[in-house]
Amino acid sequence: MPQNGVYDLLKMLEISLDEGYSVLKYTVVNKREIEALIDRIYAALPVEVQEARLFLKRKEELQNEAQQKANKIIQDAQAEADRKLSESDQIKAIEREGIRIKNEVVEDCEKIKHIALQDAENIRLQATDEAMKIREGAELYAEQVLTSLEGNLTQLQQVVKNGQIYMEQLRNDAIGKYQSQAVNSRR
Repeated sequence: MPQNGVYDLLKMLEISLDEGYSVLKYTVVNKREIEALIDRIYAALPVEVQEARLFLKRKEELQNEAQQKANKIIQDAQAEADRKLSESDQIKAIEREGIRIKNEVVEDCEKIKHIALQDAENIRLQATDEAMKIREGAELYAEQVLTSLEGNLTQLQQVVKNGQIYMEQLRNDAIGKYQSQAVNSRR
């Protein structure tokens, strides 16, 4: 669907929201209609935006997975530490190892988060750049269409002007003929 389709759908969404009726500070709207419009908006988005959305979702899943693994490692380390709590000489070593593992996991999670945020920002910048290019292309196309229309209007004006001149000549010729017949008939 063309880019302006998204704008049309967003306008329809605004209209649906405006058509809702207010109750106190809330607005009641047709939920199915709004959901259908939202689904159509998602479907109308450029493939790049949809791919970026899926990419970000996958990054978030990986981050959640890493966080779950980290939590599992921390829980396992804590369980191991609790189990060996009775063995006093090993407690400090286990605590140090648990902290080290926890720090490594937290550091790995932070790295994954940082990379995901960088990737998301790059995708956002690419999407913004692509949107700008699409807009510039649309503006250029509109300008070309308007220039073409202007040329066509100029040609049509010339045709009308030529028609008016021709009609004026016909009228003058007819008046001249009529006057010369009138002069000839008086003689």
